[in-house]
Amino acid sequence: MDMQDSQAAGAPQNSEAAKKNNKLEGRVIEALPNAFFKVLLEDGREITGFLSGKMRLNRIKILPGDKVTLEMSPYDDKKGRIVYRLK
Repeated sequence: MDMQDSQAAGAPQNSEAAKKNNKLEGRVIEALPNAFFKVLLEDGREITGFLSGKMRLNRIKILPGDKVTLEMSPYDDKKGRIVYRLK
């Protein structure tokens, strides 16, 4: 089985949309249960943000008023993963 056969057999392909996560900045306006937060983005949208796994493991604390960087999926514009807390 060569490379073309494995692609034809349904092996996952790296598409541009699957790889691309938009990075946006926003400000936390409310802390919700289970490490979820309401975040006001710079463009005025209000979304739900959740802590990424590395931030949970390293116990990075997020408080209302903190500025954060989020990764947004191209498929869902109402949720984002918080990947960095800005100073």
